[in-house]
Amino acid sequence: MEIIYKTGEQIDLIRISSLLVGNTLATVAGIMRPGITTDEMDAVAEDYIRSNAGTPSFKNYKGYPKTLCISVNEEVVHGIPGKRVLKEGDVVSVDCGVFKNGYHGDSAYTFAIGPVSPETEKLLRVTKESLLSGIEKAVAGNRLGDVSHAIQSHAEASNFGVVRELVGHGIGRRLHEKPEVPNFGKRGGGMVLKAGLVIAIEPMINQGKKSVRQLDDGWTITTADRMPSAHFEHTVAVQQGKADVLSSFAAIEEAINLNNHLIKI
Repeated sequence: MEIIYKTGEQIDLIRISSLLVGNTLATVAGIMRPGITTDEMDAVAEDYIRSNAGTPSFKNYKGYPKTLCISVNEEVVHGIPGKRVLKEGDVVSVDCGVFKNGYHGDSAYTFAIGPVSPETEKLLRVTKESLLSGIEKAVAGNRLGDVSHAIQSHAEASNFGVVRELVGHGIGRRLHEKPEVPNFGKRGGGMVLKAGLVIAIEPMINQGKKSVRQLDDGWTITTADRMPSAHFEHTVAVQQGKADVLSSFAAIEEAINLNNHLIKI
Protein backbone atom coordinates (compact mmCIF):
# COMPACT_ATOMS: atom_id res chain seq x y z
CA MET A 1 0.00 0.00 0.00
CA GLU A 2 1.46 3.34 -0.98
CA ILE A 3 1.20 6.53 1.08
CA ILE A 4 -1.99 8.44 0.31
CA TYR A 5 -1.84 12.23 0.61
CA LYS A 6 -5.13 14.00 1.32
CA THR A 7 -6.70 17.09 -0.19
CA GLY A 8 -8.03 19.90 1.98
CA GLU A 9 -11.57 18.58 1.51
CA GLN A 10 -10.55 15.09 2.58
CA ILE A 11 -8.72 16.46 5.63
CA ASP A 12 -11.90 18.30 6.65
CA LEU A 13 -13.86 15.03 6.44
CA ILE A 14 -11.25 13.31 8.64
CA ARG A 15 -11.58 16.25 11.01
CA ILE A 16 -15.34 15.65 11.32
CA SER A 17 -14.72 11.99 12.23
CA SER A 18 -11.90 12.91 14.61
CA LEU A 19 -13.97 15.53 16.45
CA LEU A 20 -16.75 12.96 16.84
CA VAL A 21 -14.17 10.68 18.46
CA GLY A 22 -13.29 13.45 20.92
CA ASN A 23 -16.94 14.06 21.76
CA THR A 24 -17.44 10.31 22.24
CA LEU A 25 -14.51 10.18 24.66
CA ALA A 26 -15.94 13.22 26.46
CA THR A 27 -19.29 11.44 26.80
CA VAL A 28 -17.53 8.41 28.27
CA ALA A 29 -15.53 10.67 30.61
CA GLY A 30 -18.79 12.10 31.86
CA ILE A 31 -19.97 8.73 33.19
CA MET A 32 -16.62 7.29 34.33
CA ARG A 33 -16.59 6.51 38.04
CA PRO A 34 -15.74 3.75 40.52
CA GLY A 35 -18.31 0.96 40.12
CA ILE A 36 -18.92 1.32 36.38
CA THR A 37 -18.04 -1.59 34.11
CA THR A 38 -15.99 -1.18 30.96
CA ASP A 39 -18.88 -2.77 29.05
CA GLU A 40 -21.22 -0.01 30.23
CA MET A 41 -18.75 2.59 28.96
CA ASP A 42 -18.51 0.79 25.63
CA ALA A 43 -22.30 0.68 25.17
CA VAL A 44 -22.60 4.42 25.80
CA ALA A 45 -19.83 5.11 23.27
CA GLU A 46 -21.40 2.96 20.56
CA ASP A 47 -24.80 4.55 21.05
CA TYR A 48 -23.31 8.05 20.91
CA ILE A 49 -21.35 7.34 17.72
CA ARG A 50 -24.31 5.79 15.91
CA SER A 51 -26.68 8.54 17.05
CA ASN A 52 -24.29 11.02 15.39
CA ALA A 53 -24.35 9.20 12.03
CA GLY A 54 -21.01 7.47 12.59
CA THR A 55 -19.87 3.85 12.76
CA PRO A 56 -17.40 2.51 15.35
CA SER A 57 -14.12 1.94 13.48
CA PHE A 58 -12.85 -0.74 15.84
CA LYS A 59 -15.94 -2.96 16.05
CA ASN A 60 -15.38 -6.07 13.92
CA TYR A 61 -11.99 -4.74 12.75
CA LYS A 62 -9.98 -7.95 12.31
CA GLY A 63 -12.51 -9.57 14.63
CA TYR A 64 -12.29 -7.06 17.46
CA PRO A 65 -15.62 -7.33 19.30
CA LYS A 66 -16.17 -3.87 20.80
CA THR A 67 -16.40 -0.13 20.05
CA LEU A 68 -13.67 1.04 22.45
CA CYS A 69 -10.33 -0.27 23.60
CA ILE A 70 -10.28 0.25 27.39
CA SER A 71 -6.94 -0.55 29.00
CA VAL A 72 -6.62 -0.37 32.78
CA ASN A 73 -3.45 0.12 34.86
CA GLU A 74 -0.77 -2.26 33.49
CA GLU A 75 -2.74 -2.77 30.27
CA VAL A 76 -1.06 -0.72 27.53
CA VAL A 77 -3.60 -0.92 24.69
CA HIS A 78 -6.34 -3.07 23.13
CA GLY A 79 -8.08 -3.97 26.39
CA ILE A 80 -11.47 -5.49 25.55
CA PRO A 81 -14.46 -3.99 27.42
CA GLY A 82 -16.31 -6.50 29.59
CA LYS A 83 -17.43 -7.09 33.16
CA ARG A 84 -14.41 -5.42 34.75
CA VAL A 85 -15.49 -2.87 37.36
CA LEU A 86 -13.41 0.29 37.63
CA LYS A 87 -12.21 1.35 41.07
CA GLU A 88 -10.63 4.38 42.67
CA GLY A 89 -6.95 4.66 41.82
CA ASP A 90 -7.31 3.05 38.39
CA VAL A 91 -5.58 4.53 35.36
CA VAL A 92 -7.80 4.01 32.32
CA SER A 93 -6.76 4.45 28.69
CA VAL A 94 -9.72 4.79 26.32
CA ASP A 95 -9.02 4.51 22.58
CA CYS A 96 -11.76 5.19 20.04
CA GLY A 97 -12.16 5.29 16.28
CA VAL A 98 -15.05 6.61 14.19
CA PHE A 99 -15.90 6.10 10.51
CA LYS A 100 -18.08 8.81 8.99
CA ASN A 101 -18.45 10.29 5.50
CA GLY A 102 -16.01 7.70 4.18
CA TYR A 103 -13.14 8.56 6.52
CA HIS A 104 -11.80 7.41 9.89
CA GLY A 105 -10.77 9.46 12.93
CA ASP A 106 -8.78 8.03 15.84
CA SER A 107 -7.88 9.39 19.28
CA ALA A 108 -7.10 8.18 22.79
CA TYR A 109 -6.93 9.65 26.28
CA THR A 110 -5.79 8.22 29.62
CA PHE A 111 -7.84 9.04 32.72
CA ALA A 112 -7.06 8.83 36.44
CA ILE A 113 -10.00 7.77 38.63
CA GLY A 114 -9.50 9.34 42.03
CA PRO A 115 -6.04 9.88 43.50
CA VAL A 116 -3.09 8.06 41.93
CA SER A 117 0.56 8.10 42.99
CA PRO A 118 2.64 11.17 42.09
CA GLU A 119 4.78 9.03 39.77
CA THR A 120 1.72 7.72 37.93
CA GLU A 121 0.33 11.23 37.67
CA LYS A 122 3.67 12.25 36.19
CA LEU A 123 3.47 9.34 33.72
CA LEU A 124 0.15 10.62 32.36
CA ARG A 125 1.39 14.18 32.14
CA VAL A 126 4.66 13.24 30.42
CA THR A 127 2.92 10.92 27.95
CA LYS A 128 0.58 13.70 26.91
CA GLU A 129 3.52 16.09 26.64
CA SER A 130 5.34 13.50 24.49
CA LEU A 131 2.39 13.49 22.10
CA LEU A 132 2.50 17.28 21.84
CA SER A 133 6.28 17.16 21.31
CA GLY A 134 5.79 14.76 18.42
CA ILE A 135 3.05 16.90 16.89
CA GLU A 136 5.35 19.94 16.96
CA LYS A 137 7.69 18.08 14.59
CA ALA A 138 4.92 16.86 12.24
CA VAL A 139 5.46 19.63 9.69
CA ALA A 140 6.33 19.54 5.99
CA GLY A 141 10.06 19.26 5.38
CA ASN A 142 10.85 17.42 8.61
CA ARG A 143 11.38 13.68 8.66
CA LEU A 144 9.31 11.00 10.32
CA GLY A 145 12.24 10.27 12.64
CA ASP A 146 12.00 13.82 13.98
CA VAL A 147 8.49 13.04 15.27
CA SER A 148 9.57 9.71 16.74
CA HIS A 149 12.71 11.14 18.35
CA ALA A 150 10.79 14.01 19.97
CA ILE A 151 8.39 11.56 21.61
CA GLN A 152 11.11 9.19 22.77
CA SER A 153 13.47 11.83 24.13
CA HIS A 154 10.76 13.56 26.17
CA ALA A 155 9.50 10.30 27.72
CA GLU A 156 12.93 8.86 28.42
CA ALA A 157 14.05 12.10 30.08
CA SER A 158 11.72 11.02 32.91
CA ASN A 159 13.08 7.45 32.83
CA PHE A 160 9.83 6.05 31.44
CA GLY A 161 9.77 3.11 29.02
CA VAL A 162 8.79 3.74 25.40
CA VAL A 163 6.91 0.79 23.89
CA ARG A 164 8.57 -0.45 20.68
CA GLU A 165 6.12 -3.07 19.41
CA LEU A 166 3.16 -0.73 18.84
CA VAL A 167 3.17 2.34 16.62
CA GLY A 168 1.06 5.15 15.22
CA HIS A 169 -0.12 5.02 11.64
CA GLY A 170 -1.45 6.77 8.59
CA ILE A 171 -5.23 7.15 8.52
CA GLY A 172 -7.93 8.00 5.99
CA ARG A 173 -10.36 5.79 4.12
CA ARG A 174 -8.67 2.93 5.97
CA LEU A 175 -8.16 2.91 9.73
CA HIS A 176 -4.51 1.92 9.30
CA GLU A 177 -2.58 3.23 6.32
CA LYS A 178 1.08 3.82 5.62
CA PRO A 179 3.34 5.05 7.10
CA GLU A 180 3.90 3.49 10.50
CA VAL A 181 4.74 6.16 13.10
CA PRO A 182 7.06 4.72 15.79
CA ASN A 183 7.39 6.44 19.15
CA PHE A 184 11.16 6.00 19.07
CA GLY A 185 13.73 6.83 16.42
CA LYS A 186 16.59 8.97 15.19
CA ARG A 187 16.31 12.66 14.46
CA GLY A 188 16.71 13.18 10.71
CA GLY A 189 15.79 9.58 9.83
CA GLY A 190 12.87 8.16 7.89
CA MET A 191 10.71 9.60 5.13
CA VAL A 192 10.37 13.32 4.42
CA LEU A 193 7.01 14.62 5.64
CA LYS A 194 4.85 16.33 3.02
CA ALA A 195 1.72 18.45 3.36
CA GLY A 196 -1.42 16.34 3.11
CA LEU A 197 -0.07 13.36 5.03
CA VAL A 198 -2.54 12.43 7.79
CA ILE A 199 -1.22 10.34 10.67
CA ALA A 200 -2.35 9.13 14.06
CA ILE A 201 0.42 9.89 16.55
CA GLU A 202 0.02 7.80 19.71
CA PRO A 203 2.71 7.49 22.37
CA MET A 204 2.36 4.41 24.57
CA ILE A 205 4.61 5.00 27.56
CA ASN A 206 5.27 2.72 30.53
CA GLN A 207 6.03 3.83 34.08
CA GLY A 208 8.58 1.04 34.29
CA LYS A 209 10.40 -0.89 31.56
CA LYS A 210 9.52 -0.73 27.86
CA SER A 211 8.82 -4.47 27.54
CA VAL A 212 5.26 -5.67 26.88
CA ARG A 213 3.43 -8.95 26.43
CA GLN A 214 0.16 -10.03 24.85
CA LEU A 215 -2.57 -11.77 26.85
CA ASP A 216 -4.28 -14.98 25.78
CA ASP A 217 -7.32 -13.06 24.48
CA GLY A 218 -5.18 -12.20 21.46
CA TRP A 219 -5.68 -8.46 21.89
CA THR A 220 -4.74 -7.02 25.27
CA ILE A 221 -1.15 -5.79 25.57
CA THR A 222 0.25 -5.34 29.10
CA THR A 223 3.52 -4.16 30.55
CA ALA A 224 5.84 -7.07 31.29
CA ASP A 225 6.63 -5.69 34.74
CA ARG A 226 2.94 -5.03 35.55
CA MET A 227 3.58 -1.32 36.14
CA PRO A 228 1.11 1.27 34.81
CA SER A 229 1.09 2.49 31.23
CA ALA A 230 -0.42 5.58 29.55
CA HIS A 231 -1.61 6.28 26.01
CA PHE A 232 -2.59 9.54 24.31
CA GLU A 233 -3.40 9.92 20.61
CA HIS A 234 -4.30 12.62 18.12
CA THR A 235 -5.09 12.46 14.41
CA VAL A 236 -2.87 15.05 12.72
CA ALA A 237 -2.48 16.49 9.21
CA VAL A 238 1.04 17.49 8.20
CA GLN A 239 1.13 21.05 6.85
CA GLN A 240 3.65 23.79 6.17
CA GLY A 241 4.89 25.52 9.31
CA LYS A 242 2.56 23.88 11.83
CA ALA A 243 0.67 20.59 12.09
CA ASP A 244 -3.13 20.68 11.88
CA VAL A 245 -4.50 18.66 14.83
CA LEU A 246 -7.79 17.19 13.60
CA SER A 247 -8.91 15.61 16.87
CA SER A 248 -9.40 17.53 20.11
CA PHE A 249 -9.07 16.97 23.85
CA ALA A 250 -11.06 20.11 24.71
CA ALA A 251 -14.44 18.44 25.31
CA ILE A 252 -12.74 15.55 27.13
CA GLU A 253 -10.97 17.86 29.55
CA GLU A 254 -14.13 19.87 30.12
CA ALA A 255 -15.87 16.62 31.07
CA ILE A 256 -13.00 15.74 33.44
CA ASN A 257 -13.39 19.11 35.16
CA LEU A 258 -17.09 18.41 35.72
CA ASN A 259 -16.59 14.84 36.99
CA ASN A 260 -15.62 14.70 40.66
CA HIS A 261 -14.36 11.13 40.21
CA LEU A 262 -11.66 12.07 37.71
CA ILE A 263 -8.36 13.82 38.39
CA LYS A 264 -7.19 16.55 36.06
CA ILE A 265 -3.60 15.89 34.95
